[in-house]
Amino acid sequence: MSRWLVKSASGVVKLSKMIDKEVMLQEMPKAKMIRLLLLITLPLYILDQISKWWVVMNFKLPFVLFEGKKYAVDEDVRPVIEGFFNLLRRHNQGVAFGIGNGTTWAPVVFLFVLIIALGGIFLFWKKGAFTGPAKWSAPLLISGILGNLTDRLFQGFWLEPYRNHSFFERLGQGYVVDFLDFKIPGFEKIMPSSHGHWPAFNVADSCICIAAALLFLTALLEWRKEYLEKKTQES
Repeated sequence: MSRWLVKSASGVVKLSKMIDKEVMLQEMPKAKMIRLLLLITLPLYILDQISKWWVVMNFKLPFVLFEGKKYAVDEDVRPVIEGFFNLLRRHNQGVAFGIGNGTTWAPVVFLFVLIIALGGIFLFWKKGAFTGPAKWSAPLLISGILGNLTDRLFQGFWLEPYRNHSFFERLGQGYVVDFLDFKIPGFEKIMPSSHGHWPAFNVADSCICIAAALLFLTALLEWRKEYLEKKTQES
């Protein structure tokens, strides 16, 4: 009887250790997520917002409002490296390369798109979908999406011409602050209307582009791994 009790106690201890180990393995990804959010996402998000608000506070509005209509004015362009790199203030209510910019539907549609994308990334990241080099893409994507989402939610409320308008009208004026302007040699041949200027962007856009490159690199590495395994099996 005593021997049976010893074996049972030993079994309970082993089972307890297995459960503890399983719980610890489940908690580690969450701890890693928090660490990456604090070390990568948060600093880049803060840098993105500080740089954008500095532009908003120091550069003039790129439009005037007259009888309810917007009229573009000359941009406040400040050269950093003459003929190559400028700082400016550009309002983008669309997405990459200005798609949807200036339309009435873009601010609301892309606001919800960003919210859905942010939720999807958190879900897939939690499930371990980001592996290899792509493991760094999740915190970068979250930083970039959160940065531009913050703009769309709040920047419209700081527009002086709309200060007396309704809540939803000001929310609908939400825009992303783009301020980094580069002139790329030969780019005007690809896109003549650009006059050689790459579409203006910001820190959040840079995070998203780097994340996309890491995802692409991971896909290539996975394809190479599968190809080599297939060649090994055939031989």
